[in-house]
Amino acid sequence: MALSLAEGGKFLILGIPGPEVDSATREILEAVRPSGLILFARNLRSPEQFRALLDELRRLLPFPPFLAMDQEGGRVSRLRQIGNEPPSARDLHERGDTSLIRRHGTLTGQLFRLFGLNWNLAPVLDLEIDAEADNSLRNRCYGRNPDEVSRLASTFLEAMRTEGILSCGKHFPGYTFVRVDPHETLPTLDRDPAQLEAEEWKPFRKLLPVCDSLMVGHVRCPTLDPSGLPSSLSPAIVRGILRQKWDYPGVVVTDDLDMGAISNHYSLPDAAELALRAGSDLLLVCHRPQFAREVAERLARLPDAVRAPAERRIESLRERLAAPLPFSFERFVDLDVHVGRLRADSLSPEKASEPTRDHAKRSPVETY
Repeated sequence: MALSLAEGGKFLILGIPGPEVDSATREILEAVRPSGLILFARNLRSPEQFRALLDELRRLLPFPPFLAMDQEGGRVSRLRQIGNEPPSARDLHERGDTSLIRRHGTLTGQLFRLFGLNWNLAPVLDLEIDAEADNSLRNRCYGRNPDEVSRLASTFLEAMRTEGILSCGKHFPGYTFVRVDPHETLPTLDRDPAQLEAEEWKPFRKLLPVCDSLMVGHVRCPTLDPSGLPSSLSPAIVRGILRQKWDYPGVVVTDDLDMGAISNHYSLPDAAELALRAGSDLLLVCHRPQFAREVAERLARLPDAVRAPAERRIESLRERLAAPLPFSFERFVDLDVHVGRLRADSLSPEKASEPTRDHAKRSPVETY
């Protein structure tokens, strides 16, 4: 059974509940052997504690794990739990200075290497058409114009790549024109293929060769898949568009399968099976690792024709994972000071003076 679980676990990126590896989490990781872990604010207490946690996670797995985080800038900045908050994509877009975005990518990459992280689930490639829309994108986009988003997002990911950190473009096929937050419910995207290609798909098309991975979001797209399946579970969208039409050979990761868009309609094992069959490779399970055994067992039973292509893509990407750098608290302090300076240089004086670690009230996207 342990081998079977590990055979299914290789497609999973799991979240863990706290700042330490408790006995239940240890048992799950040793049995399931997920391909990697995703870290959140709940896992951070101090710089030293966080590095120790990541070191322990690496020791628990018999291969170099993907150690991922969402560090976009602004409100989606997990490291602000222990340091300064970098400017958001919208803040940087408003300044229009690519040197600031390059600094952001460089500092992000250096902090990741210092802690032992190796994969940033960023940048967002969606467009900010409506700044007030409740679609989870507030302040997370590099602009309204596809060419502008492509140029600025590529600056960020290329700076990270120089530091050895993998990127992830998100959220295909796009949250740009949806009106509800997929963390809560399943949105519908009422756009036809010609509209998508002319506007919000342009950044994805443009950056496809340089994105180390792509994230598929959770939206119902009637014009792309009349069956009604969410995009993350849809063969017509993942395999039909990304794999076949666009000939994308890289890793596709799902947005969190614990989000309301999926969990309100599917069991976790069913969603995971559908996602892998659709053509995705790595499946995010961020908040319910207690179901990892059940999910891994289901995935282990899938035919080789489904599993083998995903395995090859995962292992190809794993070969590019950067090793952690030696940890130094003094180095962290120095980098954090530079993040604070970047924030001051990027924001208006009023915004720059606002507290950067006010967690009293968070929207769902800030906790996912």
